[in-house]
Amino acid sequence: MVSRADRGPLAEWLWTVDHYLLAAFVLLAIGGVVLSFAASPPVAERLGVESFYFVKRQAIFLLPALAMMIGLSLMSPRMIRRAALLILIGSLALMVATLFLGVEVKGGRRWINLGFTTLQPSEFLKPAFVVIVAFLLSESGRRREVPGALFSALIFAVAAMLLIAQPDFGQTMLLALAWGALFFINGLPWIAIIALAVVGLVGMSSAYFLLPHVTSRVNRFLDPESGDTFQVDTAREAFLSGGWFGKGPGEGIVKRILPDSHTDFVFSVVAEEFGIIVCMLMVVLFSFIVLRGLRNAARDQDAFSRLATSGLVITFGLQATINLMVNLNLLPAKGMTLPFISYGGSSLFSTALTAGFILALSRRKPRPVHSESVTISRVSPSSLMQPGIR
Repeated sequence: MVSRADRGPLAEWLWTVDHYLLAAFVLLAIGGVVLSFAASPPVAERLGVESFYFVKRQAIFLLPALAMMIGLSLMSPRMIRRAALLILIGSLALMVATLFLGVEVKGGRRWINLGFTTLQPSEFLKPAFVVIVAFLLSESGRRREVPGALFSALIFAVAAMLLIAQPDFGQTMLLALAWGALFFINGLPWIAIIALAVVGLVGMSSAYFLLPHVTSRVNRFLDPESGDTFQVDTAREAFLSGGWFGKGPGEGIVKRILPDSHTDFVFSVVAEEFGIIVCMLMVVLFSFIVLRGLRNAARDQDAFSRLATSGLVITFGLQATINLMVNLNLLPAKGMTLPFISYGGSSLFSTALTAGFILALSRRKPRPVHSESVTISRVSPSSLMQPGIR
């Protein structure tokens, strides 16, 4: 048992970290490994590796990911800013390298082969980008001479161009939504909000007309007869066949025929084998993390921590929402993972990075004490002997 009188770093962390958020993140991370037992064996068999290949790798990735999350949550806001800056620079440099040295999978060049695994730099870009933009906007609010909005726009433009070049329109859209949310929370005038919305619509329209893979996915979503919709149709049928309570662990069919059942469509496997009730509990857990994070941000007196925490939990929630809506055929297929649940080392570590940043920035901070000026008159020893004075 750690005493409140202990002033060591670990003791201070234990008394200031949000225990509910920490428990929710750990529960999701462990749930990802447990659910990989249900979703990944058929995929491993199709690829010619042992049945629990993906399960073992996810479990191996889990321990250092949780250690990284805890380690980051011990940091101060200043240390978080410095770490985010290094990660942002490194991610952008690796994304440039990916265009020339990256591994091409399904028409996208987003991964760098490290030998023992592959790395997707754009996954680590998201939390670092949010933290740095939050810092720039908070500094511009504190010091008017700092062009925070301009610098953040330049960083977003560079990141978006690299993402589109891969191509990865889903991550580009997620980054744009996070960037717009930060401006909105920072108190952007309505005219500027409308201008950003117009720019967003122009960008999405341009992507539809200029990027063939975006055109194909949108057309298949709007008109299923125009192309192959096997994955989304099969995923939707999994919810219907699973019902409220599911078919039972190992009894699902969708994981045997969907190539991405352990990554993009793991939620459909959960629906078929464990039922809609378990899916609803997962949604509640994701919602709790977002609402709890926004609550902590709203109570924070520091502008940077407030903006960064809000942006991080919004990004976390948006990524989960997009994945769930794709599984339910409410959005065109995006190739976006479900945080902590989908298989993937880059996805798991980037989500742990996001969670560590959120835990660090939302830790309880000492409130400033407003001391009242009290005038104490000098009392002589003899006056204490007078009647009426205690």
